[in-house]
Amino acid sequence: MNLARALLVLGRVSNLPTVWSNCLCGWLIGAGTAATGVIDWTMLLVVCAGATGMYLGGMFLNDACDATFDREHRPGRPIPAGAISERAVWQIGIGLLAAGVGVLSLQGGITALLALALFNCILVYNFIHKKIAWSPLLMALCRLFLILLVAAFAFKTVLPNESFFAHLRGGQATWTALVLCLYVIGLSALAKVESAPGTVRYWPGLLLAAPVVLAWFMNPADQRTKVFVAAAIFALWVMRSLRHTYWAEKPDVGRTVGGLLAGIVWVDLLAVAVAPQGVGLIFLGLFAAAFAAQRWVPAT
Repeated sequence: MNLARALLVLGRVSNLPTVWSNCLCGWLIGAGTAATGVIDWTMLLVVCAGATGMYLGGMFLNDACDATFDREHRPGRPIPAGAISERAVWQIGIGLLAAGVGVLSLQGGITALLALALFNCILVYNFIHKKIAWSPLLMALCRLFLILLVAAFAFKTVLPNESFFAHLRGGQATWTALVLCLYVIGLSALAKVESAPGTVRYWPGLLLAAPVVLAWFMNPADQRTKVFVAAAIFALWVMRSLRHTYWAEKPDVGRTVGGLLAGIVWVDLLAVAVAPQGVGLIFLGLFAAAFAAQRWVPAT
């Protein structure tokens, strides 16, 4: 494995489109422009850059923290394979995380607090996820904080003198973040079986239905046909992914998790299903990119 390939694998870059879709979804909700699709692309790109730094930094630290485990159980990972030193992975991971926090804290206030919460959640997950059974919750909280952070960033960009806390109470950002959290708990619980083989339970699959409920209640009644079509496609994708684990002669949890990870983009789209066609096409492009990238770089 050469260095360039090692960096791509360490960063799990095939999942980056799902991070960017979280940012696009959070921005549309926070700016209140889901129906119009009006976006400050410059500021959104700034947010995406910060989120990318935090995601990549977290992934690098994940391998750094798991180096001992990987030497015994996954010798093909970049560190035990000798493609890059453990020290270098620590340095790159910390540097990317620090840069990401800095960018996402530019507005100060609530955005800085949420960036710090995301940073701490990433650190806690990486250091203890092999030691606890509820690590899927920590992974899901990272996505929850990201949605809220981007929504806050967008809200403060559009309405700098207003309180984002008032916007959160009972708002779309809160419900979207919670539903995405449930979805990620489900897929992360399945992913945990991939790295530590055991009995595959059915309850994670039930959590994956939460986005359909979100789509139904969060979008206007006059858009129900459009929402129904999007929700049906999402449901079919989830079932397609789950069949590799629940209904296959030889279960392939990794393939299921990869499909569900790409499906995060659909969760984001369902939250803003009223978005104009052009914005919807961006979400579909991100979904296609996430799924296609898994052919070259493993998602887990």
